Amino acid sequence: MSTIASDIYSSLGLTGTTGTTAAKKEESLGQADFLRLMTEQLQHQDPLKPMENSAFLGQLAQFSTVQGIQDLNTQVQDFSSALGNDQVMRGAALVGHQVLVPASKLALGEDGGASGAVAAPEAGNVTFTITDANGSKVREFTVAADKAGEVAFNWDGSDGLGNRLPAGSYGISASHKAGDGTESKLDTYVSGTVDSVTVGTDGLYLDLPGLGTVPLDYVLRVS
Repeated sequence: MSTIASDIYSSLGLTGTTGTTAAKKEESLGQADFLRLMTEQLQHQDPLKPMENSAFLGQLAQFSTVQGIQDLNTQVQDFSSALGNDQVMRGAALVGHQVLVPASKLALGEDGGASGAVAAPEAGNVTFTITDANGSKVREFTVAADKAGEVAFNWDGSDGLGNRLPAGSYGISASHKAGDGTESKLDTYVSGTVDSVTVGTDGLYLDLPGLGTVPLDYVLRVS
């Protein structure tokens, strides 16, 4: 079994916090520590001025509170662990499915095309521009928007002359032109197939071939 280097997780922002958690745990005091402190206090108290009953009961109440907080922390940790396992199962169920995520690039395979969508602010025309790895425009096409809302696009993978382009990663941008001539840039959302799921300390990340790794929270649609 191969080992994944820790710097890969660091580049994805998935570095764990085990060391920090262990350090905090060593610095904390448990109920046994408080009981030992109270015992030492009783042994070294002034016989002529013993501890008042109310003070003794107050300390016992504090110890009970500490124990209750520790039990609550344990329950929260168990709940968090169960929630994490549930997220893993949810992520695993997405493998092989198409998801719509925000992206400024397209993944073109050996055959087929690429698709996605934008959100038009109003009726008008949406122009999509496809660029290659060097930033050169290879294709441009326009889709009419009848009203404000989602406008889907499909690119067949060919250039302006109808020639099939090689497989790889291509950039995409979109702009909207209203009836009065006003133009505005639009965010693009691209469809990709989930290849695998990576578990990070702050959630799940979906691995999309040609698009990279995106957080599960970025998914707008599953199909």
